[in-house]
Amino acid sequence: MDRIFSGIQPTGSLHLGNYLGALRNWVRLQADYECIFCVVDLHAITVWQDPAELAANTRRAAAAMIASGVDPKANILFAQSQVSGHAELAWILNCVARLGWLNRMTQFKEKAGKHKENASVGLYAYPNLMAADILLYKATHVPVGDDQKQHLELARNIAQKFNTDFGVDLFPVPEPLIFGPATRVMSLRDGSKKMSKSDPSDYSRLNMTDDADQIRLKVRKAKSDPDLLPDSVEGLDGRPEAQNLLGIYAALADVTLDDACSQVGGWPFSRFKDALADLAADRLGPIGKEMQRLDADPATIERILADGAARARAIAEPILRQVQDTVGFLHAGRG
Repeated sequence: MDRIFSGIQPTGSLHLGNYLGALRNWVRLQADYECIFCVVDLHAITVWQDPAELAANTRRAAAAMIASGVDPKANILFAQSQVSGHAELAWILNCVARLGWLNRMTQFKEKAGKHKENASVGLYAYPNLMAADILLYKATHVPVGDDQKQHLELARNIAQKFNTDFGVDLFPVPEPLIFGPATRVMSLRDGSKKMSKSDPSDYSRLNMTDDADQIRLKVRKAKSDPDLLPDSVEGLDGRPEAQNLLGIYAALADVTLDDACSQVGGWPFSRFKDALADLAADRLGPIGKEMQRLDADPATIERILADGAARARAIAEPILRQVQDTVGFLHAGRG
């Protein structure tokens, strides 16, 4: 069976964008792939994190996966820092990747902004850690969104260069797994901005921990425009809020955007928001309730993560030993 690796950062409140962009897709992959899912806390510390919040957010991210339907018994679910091979392989791959490759990474430029001289080395080099995450398990496929395609291409380049440099066929070149047109979830307060954990307004997003009443209130308060909803996708041009809310509706209803327009074309926003609010509450409400239950039982989450880490190490350690042998590292007790 082909093997998938994917991870989610434990930073702040997870929201609808995380669910539609990653978690829901992971649930759908479980039947057809061997899945390794990771809370990438090593990636999180590329910018400073409050230690207590990082620990709590790591548990909460795991809870979100489980509440969304990821089965931690059928799959491997763990925290990245609990498997030291990620960091060790990342250093080896730092010595394989080229500086010019990292200089082309657009996300570093976006996150570091005008003050890149003050950014951590980790923020600059974390695409190499991402490559290590994937290659440590010889993953064959990686689910990717638009913002991760460049990083997966880097992982492919690193795998090929390692194999070429050492004359081996050790790493498979991972393939992207793309789920049709991406659902780009934008802010409920501004359809031109991506839905974000960092937005100061909680009304800009649907958090995965929101209850049904909170979800309905936020949807009904979402920014809209005065016109009726169009009956075709072409009618969404120049209407970012309509496009965003219809896109959310289509994703939650599991229909195409064309079908969504056909269903609600000609409706006023007041009627449409009622339908969207009910749909969102129906899909997200039970997940939020289960997350709150899991949040109240941190010991259970930690046991699940520890079990997953042990299973991840069982896969990773023989592969890391292959890498060490290939590079020429000596092992204790071996001549």
